[in-house]
Amino acid sequence: MTYATTIPYADLHLAIGGRAIGPQARETIAVLDPSAGTEIGRLPLATDDDLRDVLEVAERGFARWRTVSAYDRARVMRGAAALLRERVDSIARILTLEEGKALGEARLEVLAAADIIEWGGEEARRAYGTVVPARDLSISQMVLREPVGPVAAFTPWNFPALTPARKLAGALGAGCSIVLKPAEETPATALALLAALRDAGLPEDAASIVFGDPPQVSRTLIASPVIRKISFTGSTPVGKELARLAAAGVKKATLELGGHAPVIVTDNADISNAVALSVPFKFRNAGQVCVSPTRFLVHERVADEFVDAFARETARIAVGHGLTDGTTMAALANARRRDAIGSLVDDARAGGARVLSGGSMLEGAGFFYAPTVLTDVPADARILNEEPFGPVAVVTRVPDLDAAIAEANRLPYGLAAYAFTDDVGEAHRIAQGVEAGMIGINHFGVSVADLPFGGVKESGYGSEGGPDALREYLVTKSVTTRSR
Repeated sequence: MTYATTIPYADLHLAIGGRAIGPQARETIAVLDPSAGTEIGRLPLATDDDLRDVLEVAERGFARWRTVSAYDRARVMRGAAALLRERVDSIARILTLEEGKALGEARLEVLAAADIIEWGGEEARRAYGTVVPARDLSISQMVLREPVGPVAAFTPWNFPALTPARKLAGALGAGCSIVLKPAEETPATALALLAALRDAGLPEDAASIVFGDPPQVSRTLIASPVIRKISFTGSTPVGKELARLAAAGVKKATLELGGHAPVIVTDNADISNAVALSVPFKFRNAGQVCVSPTRFLVHERVADEFVDAFARETARIAVGHGLTDGTTMAALANARRRDAIGSLVDDARAGGARVLSGGSMLEGAGFFYAPTVLTDVPADARILNEEPFGPVAVVTRVPDLDAAIAEANRLPYGLAAYAFTDDVGEAHRIAQGVEAGMIGINHFGVSVADLPFGGVKESGYGSEGGPDALREYLVTKSVTTRSR
């Protein structure tokens, strides 16, 4: 797998208020093109002084941005969304270069990020308070919703536009300032989001971006009395540690953590439709999606039909560089993910699993693993108990719907779940019985700007997007006034 690209990358920097601190002034690390394994840029890392500076900027920015009317905050965010749509092609190419996903997926992600930022701005105008009737007519009682304060937000590499957009939309829409630390693997996409916001009129001190050693940055920001809320998307172990740090300061936290999404396919499902929708969604972004379907729980009466069709469709996936025409699945983001997937598949194979498609790394440059379908996987295999986060689908036969729901709920994760059935009664049983923050029945459309995004159990708490977009960034204040 090779690809010689002449697409320009980006000037990488820390964005602290009005200062852009480039790689000439700080310790740096390499940013790689995952599909070629080659360096495309040098990223500066924040010093302790930089982190102190960004906290001062956030405090100053909150004092300014909170006084901007909801109408004007919405105007800025609508303008930023419009700029992202205008710039979608250039930003998508940058995203593909640093994250690896196919260009078509990158383009859709940037457009989705624009929708989310626009939605957050519109929700700013609907952060209503309440008038509560008093027992004494000489007293008025109001409940107000106010911004919580400066926010520290931490985002992963797999959706470098979409996930930062959720944090920016909620915080800025509510009137909070924000310090964003995106993943060091994918810095330029987040910087492009910030550029659109600033070009649309966002004050420079309302949002900043820093990169650095993740434990150092998170400990410093969360421990500061300036920060009043954190928002984190990433693994469950890291989320637990950040929750502990936030609890020490009694700070609000939104945590969107790991998943291991089940897909229940009943014997009343349209199998051809289930396969047609499942295969592209499973291998979107090479399976590096927190809501990616991973455990296909298929009724034994239709399992052979489903497995055969699923494996045939998987074998048709075109693997290549994300900027190559016709690519439908590109590289994994880094060598760690490729090697982790190989380890999980080898463990399942050693336990007796059958490999129906894929099952190996691909030769050549870049971090590629073949789209893989496994069946007859033993229940104690690691891949049925650990989030795979890669291009592997596991098909398990189940005798009935009760067994499918029990297996869906067996793990501590509860982010997304899916099901296919044409029986309304089964759909209701699945919706009521499966423990997940988001459930899609007969489709996979659970992640859109106008719906809340979040999980239950060890997949985290709090929601982003939808009607809850601002709620997580607001605090409640009651005000009572007695007339004289």
